[in-house]
Amino acid sequence: MALAAPARAELWGYVDGQGMAHLAGHQVDSRYSLVLGSAQTQREAAAQTQVPGKSDGGQGLLTWLEFAPEVKAVQPYLREAAARHGVDMELLKAVIAVESGYKHDAESKRGALGLMQLMPDAARRYGPVPRLSLSKNQLLDPRTNVLTGAKMLADLIKRFGRIDAALAAWNAGEGAVRRHSGRVPPFAETQAHVHLVLELYWALLQHSMPAQAQHLKIHKNEP
Repeated sequence: MALAAPARAELWGYVDGQGMAHLAGHQVDSRYSLVLGSAQTQREAAAQTQVPGKSDGGQGLLTWLEFAPEVKAVQPYLREAAARHGVDMELLKAVIAVESGYKHDAESKRGALGLMQLMPDAARRYGPVPRLSLSKNQLLDPRTNVLTGAKMLADLIKRFGRIDAALAAWNAGEGAVRRHSGRVPPFAETQAHVHLVLELYWALLQHSMPAQAQHLKIHKNEP
């Protein structure tokens, strides 16, 4: 299955003093370093950040995602979810990083909960017992949240046949993707969400499996 992402997309990030990772599709300020982007942009960013004592924030972000205690604590659930539902661990890691920054008790203004920011209706559909509502505490439980989210993501990928469309449905709803012929809707928030998750997914693949990742292809999303 092809990964869909803009041909010259970029991913910027840094890890702050409290150990929190920050991600963006552009360089928000001087703290952000390039994690993934075009060769030209990488050279320009490297030239700008070659300052004595300044570390590589982009590499630091990927290292944080590999070694941070809050990330490592979730690893067993990621492995279990990947094995049970057939979703790459790196994709799950990317979704969680973008959705919650690995805050297991994250709660959005819209009521999305936990690591993968699940809405109660989605949890009812994909939870351990179908059509049975989960309490807030259950949804905030890391293992329950990851397994439920992975099941939902696997179903969306199967339903739409594309990872980018599945991520768009995750963000904007299945109806929005269907109304746009199974492709990413032209909504700025949704496109930014899909862009960040896919670019981080790609960066994680390159970081953890450089040989295999070199043989993957990213196809530009067709209009």
